[in-house]
Amino acid sequence: MTDELARQVVAHMMEHDRFSQWLGIEVVEVRIGYSRIRMTLREDMVNGFGVVHGGIAFSLSDSAFAFACNNRNNLSMALDTGISFTKPMKPGDVLTAEAKELHNGRSTGLYIISVTNERDEQVALFKGTCFRTGKPLITPENSL
Repeated sequence: MTDELARQVVAHMMEHDRFSQWLGIEVVEVRIGYSRIRMTLREDMVNGFGVVHGGIAFSLSDSAFAFACNNRNNLSMALDTGISFTKPMKPGDVLTAEAKELHNGRSTGLYIISVTNERDEQVALFKGTCFRTGKPLITPENSL
């Protein structure tokens, strides 16, 4: 397993991930068991309280989680996730989600994702546990 294969897996995922594309997610860095992504918050993401909807930070975190736990080319699905919001988000903020692997087991993985704004203030903390299916995401037939 190499970081190059990890990047290829994430590129394949992004190519087919219409939701992450719609969010405007940019993949910044990928290593085995790690991902860092970012996006700019838009006006159409604001909730009724005048701040960006928490589901946006959750979705950004979930994408970082997916890229980190799948980049070994072992199809992994979320088993359990949770998020804590620590600071409000506003349109124009640039959020970065950094996913770090805490545990890589045969059938499960545990990840922590920190979400920060462009001022390096933490706005959310996400934790995710995944189940590893043992199936590859990319094969020689569909690799980039």
